[in-house]
Amino acid sequence: MLKKGLILGAAFTLAFGALVGCGGQKQNDSGGKGLSGAIKIDGSSTVYPISQAVAEEFMKANPDVNVTVGESGTGGGFKKWASGEIDISDASRPIKEEEKEAAKPNGIEPVEIPVAYDGIAVVVNKENNFVDKLTVDELKKIWEPNSKVKTWKDVRDSFPAEPIKLYGPGTASGTFDYFTGEIVGEEGKSRTDYTASEDDNVLVKGVQGDKGGLGYFGYAYYLENKDKLKIVPIDAGKGAIAPTDQTINDGTYSPLSRPVFIYPSNKSLQKPEVKEFVKFYLETAKELVKEVGYVPLPDAKYQEGLSKVK
Repeated sequence: MLKKGLILGAAFTLAFGALVGCGGQKQNDSGGKGLSGAIKIDGSSTVYPISQAVAEEFMKANPDVNVTVGESGTGGGFKKWASGEIDISDASRPIKEEEKEAAKPNGIEPVEIPVAYDGIAVVVNKENNFVDKLTVDELKKIWEPNSKVKTWKDVRDSFPAEPIKLYGPGTASGTFDYFTGEIVGEEGKSRTDYTASEDDNVLVKGVQGDKGGLGYFGYAYYLENKDKLKIVPIDAGKGAIAPTDQTINDGTYSPLSRPVFIYPSNKSLQKPEVKEFVKFYLETAKELVKEVGYVPLPDAKYQEGLSKVK
C-alpha cells in the first residue's frame, strides 16, 4: 500500500542508492552542502508518494533539513500554500485563477513544475465477472449529478440487477476535479451519494471489500493493489483501452491521462533549502517516479523545470 511515511523496499533502496550517491554529491557541489531548515509540503494524495520518496532521499543527503509531506488534497494544499503555511503544494491538476488570486495579498506567486504523468484508474471488485469495459458515456451516467443509477443493470442492460456501490475522491481532490471535468463535462459536478475520501487507500479498501464496488483514483494506487482489484478499460470512442505506462505516456488512455505537478512559491524558492530540494526533485524524478508507479516526463520537461528554478 502507498501509505503515509512511504516505505521504500530494500530493492529500491539499493537500486536508487547509486543514483543518490551521484546525485547527492552533485547537489552538494551545487550548494546543497551544509543546508539546514524545514520544508513543508502538502496537497494531492496522488502526488504524495513521489514527494514523500524524494523527501526521504533528500534528507539522507541533507540530514539537517527536515521535510514533511502531507496529503490534504490538491484544493487543501493550495489553501495552505496561498496563506504561506507551506512551501510547496502537490497538485494533480493545474492551479485555478481563484487560487492564484487568494495568494496575491500574501505576495505569493506560483511556479508550476510538472513532475510525472498519471492516469486515473477506474476499478471494480476483484470478484466482478461481468464488467469488461465501460464507455465514457456510461461513466457519465454513473457519476453525473442526480444520477438514477442504483444497480449495475441501470448502467447496461446486460449487467445484473445488483447494487452498485461507489467510491471516489472528495471535493478537495484534484483527481475529483479532473475526473468530473473530463467525464461529467463540468468540473466539480458529481453525484454526492458515494463514499468519498482524500486518502486513496480508503478508496482501495472500499472497492476491495465491496462486491458491487466501483471507484476511481490514481493509477499508482491500482498498481500497488492490482492483486486485490480489477482494472476497467475505458472506451472514449476508439475502443476500450486500459491504463499502462505506455497508454498514459502517449495519451491513448483518453481522457483520463494527465500530468501532475508541484508548486513551490516564489517566496519559498528564495530559501536555499527549498531551491536545492526542488532541483534534487527534478534531477532524480525520472528514475524515482517509475519506482512508485508513475510515468516519467521526457527529459526536456525536467530540464524546463530546472531552468525555472535556476
